[in-house]
Amino acid sequence: MLFPKKDSFRIVMAIVAHYDFELHKMDVKIVFLNGDLEENVYIDQLVGFTKEGKEHIVCKLKRLIYGLKQASRQWYLKFNDTIMSFEFEKNTLD
Repeated sequence: MLFPKKDSFRIVMAIVAHYDFELHKMDVKIVFLNGDLEENVYIDQLVGFTKEGKEHIVCKLKRLIYGLKQASRQWYLKFNDTIMSFEFEKNTLD
């Protein structure tokens, strides 16, 4: 659960306890695979997947992969756009 401040976390926990809500936490391990690339990114062929005589060929990525510098930012932009499309508002205090 990502809460920038302890106060936000305490408020959510107080609401959950007061109204007897259920609280679920998710741990998404492949979240970065859902981002979209805006730049052209090329990588060397993976070890074990090279063809003899074509070792100089590179791969153009169509989607994000874990470990790219752009991955965090691109995923955040997509997540933010999706949340905002449901008319959520940003909490300007945190």
